[in-house]
Amino acid sequence: MNQLVNESNQHTNNGALTTLTTVFFFWGFIASGNTVFIPFCKEYFGLDQFQSQLVDFAFYGAYYLGALTLFLISSSKGKDLVGSWGYKKTIVIGLLFSAIGAGAMIFSVYNNVFSGMLFGLFIVALGFSLQQTSANPFMIILGDEKTGSTRITLGGAVNSFGTTIGPLVISLALFGTTAAISDEQIKQLELDKVNILYGCVGLLFLAVALLFRFSKNVPEGKIAEEHSEKLSEKKAITSLLVITGLLIVCFAPVFYSYSDRFNGDEKHAEQIRIIGWLAGLLVVISGILFTYFKGSKIKHGWGAMQYPQLTLGMLAIFIYVGVEVSIGSNLGELLKEDHKIDGSGIAPFVSMYWGSLMIGRWTGAIAAFNLSASSQRFLRFIVPLIAFGIIMGISKLWGYNVEPLNWYIICVLFQIIAFYLTQDKPALTLGVFGILGVAAMIIGIRTSGIVSIYAFLSGGLFCSIMWPCIFSLALGGLGRYQTQGSAFLVMMILGGAIIPPLQGKLADIFTIQSSFIVGIFCFAYLAFFAFAVKRILTKQGVNFE
Repeated sequence: MNQLVNESNQHTNNGALTTLTTVFFFWGFIASGNTVFIPFCKEYFGLDQFQSQLVDFAFYGAYYLGALTLFLISSSKGKDLVGSWGYKKTIVIGLLFSAIGAGAMIFSVYNNVFSGMLFGLFIVALGFSLQQTSANPFMIILGDEKTGSTRITLGGAVNSFGTTIGPLVISLALFGTTAAISDEQIKQLELDKVNILYGCVGLLFLAVALLFRFSKNVPEGKIAEEHSEKLSEKKAITSLLVITGLLIVCFAPVFYSYSDRFNGDEKHAEQIRIIGWLAGLLVVISGILFTYFKGSKIKHGWGAMQYPQLTLGMLAIFIYVGVEVSIGSNLGELLKEDHKIDGSGIAPFVSMYWGSLMIGRWTGAIAAFNLSASSQRFLRFIVPLIAFGIIMGISKLWGYNVEPLNWYIICVLFQIIAFYLTQDKPALTLGVFGILGVAAMIIGIRTSGIVSIYAFLSGGLFCSIMWPCIFSLALGGLGRYQTQGSAFLVMMILGGAIIPPLQGKLADIFTIQSSFIVGIFCFAYLAFFAFAVKRILTKQGVNFE
């Protein structure tokens, strides 16, 4: 068992809560801003679609390596490393890492090195992984534990606001205008704009780190470990290390295929890239399924992985993050190739995609408050419409033409109906939204024009509530293994590093529109997981309805 060194009182520490929500904003702002940064890098550096998706590979791969490293160090020391540091100190360290990453970005931009920019972004996200490991439990201890979910929901709402305005602000920072500019104009832009952008971001990281470090309102959040039976996890460690090693083996030839050695032999290079990336995807899926079958039969040594709901949930998080990021990251290329919208003109559409996540999360957050049934029913209808209006208003305020997005409200109404039907039941909600995601991707591939755009944008509506549903279902019934299980789930943010480049490679081979078939398979698994895990939890006597 773990205990807080200094127990918080029953009153919410509003000062600390206000400070802590800023890091939630950063995660969303930078992550969604990558969807504008990706097409910018593609045009400026003359990359193919696969290479442009390496921005996501660097960013989300850092989450996996960061969480894995923390887990391995904690296991070797036999204690919770973050708990011994304290949540406050861990977040400060994470912010400093992110600031260093921003500095590396600036240095690489100055030297016009794309690989260096990827490394800088990797360091930024490495800091985010430390912050994310601490921020959610920190939210809980800032007041009464019974209302902890409400504070986490507030953090999620702030995060969603960051994802909504991130593409708009970064588009303005890169292009210097809210008016649409062409790809040829992008190639003429000075990279000094990127320096200014990440210089400001780096200073903000430092400012918030100092605010955390010297704020008397923010408690240390240290955890004292009581002596108890050591968790048996050797087989889980071995499994994760084998998966990591095999991923390195799979991806090394892919990156090598872009070296001068393959000049003039592009066909051979393409084969290596496809095989390598598919092999990497297979390694993750087969590795997790191996732990699912082995851990379920022989529980000793697998730690949290002995629970089938967790291992299937790890794959679900991998796929969920992958499809959410993949849609957003490939959206810019879809708008350019199929709809002749390029440059900064993609910003309002990208903002609406990430804003769709905000719409769903704000609606899902209603259940966290102690409201009457009639009030909840009313708010489930009005809140998503208000959120839609806010997103449209922000885009219009920045000078973008939002008229093409007016009828997207129809998609929002479909989501409202889905919320009424699912009634906050996590398994049912995840299953229904997964099925709707499959339908949306099929419609997007089979249609054209604004209908196709709306269908792909609505992927954000159906992704919006999946994270909390998957987490709650995957951690159900884990008992003392819940903290370890949570760390394993965070590692699977790796999906955002592997699935988007895979879709990018399919777009290079076929068409950008047909590449969204990746989303069909992803949403189909998420729907399967919802109904499969419901049966597993019922068999274990865990009730989530």
